[in-house]
Amino acid sequence: MATYKKRGYKSKTKVEKEIELEDGSATAEVFKSLDEGASKTEAWAEKNQKYIIGFVSIAAICLIGYLLYQKYVQEPNQIEAANEAYQAQAYFDRALNSSTEQDSLYNLALNGSAGKYGLIEIADKYSSTPAGNLANYQAGIAYLNLNKYQEAINYLDKFDGSDENLAPLAKGAIGDAFNQLGQKDQALKYYEEAATMRTNDLTTPRFLLKAGITALGLSKPDVALKHFKTISESYAESPEAKKAEVYKGQAEAMK
Repeated sequence: MATYKKRGYKSKTKVEKEIELEDGSATAEVFKSLDEGASKTEAWAEKNQKYIIGFVSIAAICLIGYLLYQKYVQEPNQIEAANEAYQAQAYFDRALNSSTEQDSLYNLALNGSAGKYGLIEIADKYSSTPAGNLANYQAGIAYLNLNKYQEAINYLDKFDGSDENLAPLAKGAIGDAFNQLGQKDQALKYYEEAATMRTNDLTTPRFLLKAGITALGLSKPDVALKHFKTISESYAESPEAKKAEVYKGQAEAMK
């Protein structure tokens, strides 16, 4: 019986057959490698099963422990700290707005009264809570206003601020304390940090001006001029802008 090739059929050349064989071999090698890899992984997992289970168990215990700590320790601590801090913070706020009994109010805020904790105890006892952290800032400002500059630095340095205003205010207050201690280089450093750690119309020009004035006192007119120009160019509507223009003239005269 005669056989006929289909119309259009073209037998494969030797080269094409060799390529086909090579492709088949390569595919087989890939699957073989994958099989071998899977076998090795399974063997490793089986061999180290005890350690894997142990690691997963420890991770689960840590997660559960953290959640329990947050729920039954941290949250009650935060509530307790906020309640305990209420009186001390009230004294602190009154001191900020008082013109006649600031010292006594700051002392009451720091040390407490009538069996209530002051800022010092709150900062220590509740250091891991937001109220304890805020107490560090308030204690630092209280000491600064009581002219106890090293104590002010100690507490302000512990404050961990992440908001728009308090963070640079704390950093700038450290600069004020160093300025009062006569450590002008340190004061300049902290004023510059305070000016640049947040960019806003309240704290940035305020601490740029202080940095510029301090730089003038250190006979660094170029540094001072840079800060005054930034105020004039970027914060022209700020209360510090007019003062910056006056000090800019002094800085230019010193060059």
